[in-house]
Amino acid sequence: MSSTDDRRAQVLRAIVSDYISSQEPVGSKTLVDRHNLGVSSATIRNDMAVLEDEGLITQPHTSSGRVPTEKGYRQFVDSIEEVKPLSRAERHAIQSFLGEAVDLDDVLRRAVRLLAQLTQQVAVIQYPLLSQAKVRHLEVVDLTPSRILLVVITDTGRVEQRVVEMGSTVAEDDIAALRTLLGQAVSGKKLADASSDLAEAAAQSPEYIRPFAVQLSSALIESLVEEPEKRLLLGGTANLTRNAAQFDGSLQRVLEALEEQVVLLKLLASARSLGTGPGHVTVQIGRETNTEDLVGTAVVAGQYGSGHDYLGSMGVLGPTRMDYPGTMAQVAAVAQYVGQIISGR
Repeated sequence: MSSTDDRRAQVLRAIVSDYISSQEPVGSKTLVDRHNLGVSSATIRNDMAVLEDEGLITQPHTSSGRVPTEKGYRQFVDSIEEVKPLSRAERHAIQSFLGEAVDLDDVLRRAVRLLAQLTQQVAVIQYPLLSQAKVRHLEVVDLTPSRILLVVITDTGRVEQRVVEMGSTVAEDDIAALRTLLGQAVSGKKLADASSDLAEAAAQSPEYIRPFAVQLSSALIESLVEEPEKRLLLGGTANLTRNAAQFDGSLQRVLEALEEQVVLLKLLASARSLGTGPGHVTVQIGRETNTEDLVGTAVVAGQYGSGHDYLGSMGVLGPTRMDYPGTMAQVAAVAQYVGQIISGR
């Protein structure tokens, strides 16, 4: 990169940073006064003209300063070589707050609330994917002689329950045999693998319990299929109102999009496809979300898990005028501790 290109990159970074902090269009005099760019206002104006021609900044009003475009924000984000980690005190506060959680649901509720508070944006977190979890325990309980409760507990702390109407009486001895048969088929296995093992175990079970085993294994397999409506938690929606003027489109359209969990799941899935695993943070800006109602927004998302094993995603959504470096650091930190806590349960 030539010295001129390097300076123009500095000018773009300065415009993005100043606009994020001031919410006002940035002029050449402001850049000269606030940043040590080593050139005159005339040179800065020339650089701004080139940046505008390249579609990186725009002039919202005649005789006003410049503001970044989606393309400008993207170049700014791509130029961030390393996300500055949070301070030791900040990391300790996050770890302590999440560490006080009593179960998986509490961990996720605390995480989404904390992320919304830290970033002042809307936060979203995905429940650990069942397909990636391993079965820690399977319990078979006879509620009545013909009604059975199946309880699956995963290594992430997630609990799935299913009541099965058997249609006929199941003896206590048969309940014990079914508990052993089904438990051995799934214990310690990933749920994606456990489904096929359940079906095989039921098909090969002793004849006297085979009808019951087939019925229960079918119910379990259905329970192990993801239920999208139960997979997300949302927090901090009220934060959007503080930035209502910053959205290119209607805030109402953004709020309506957030109510469609399939939209959020798609955004998190897209972010995961862009990332490299737990610890990596991705940024989708404006039209990159591929959602018309979210054109004026940006999504910063990260993944949590254990080592290289992916468990789920989380992130924040806000206006494109966002503190990207700070938000990326906060999402990365919360994702890291959520992964550690869930994996350790």
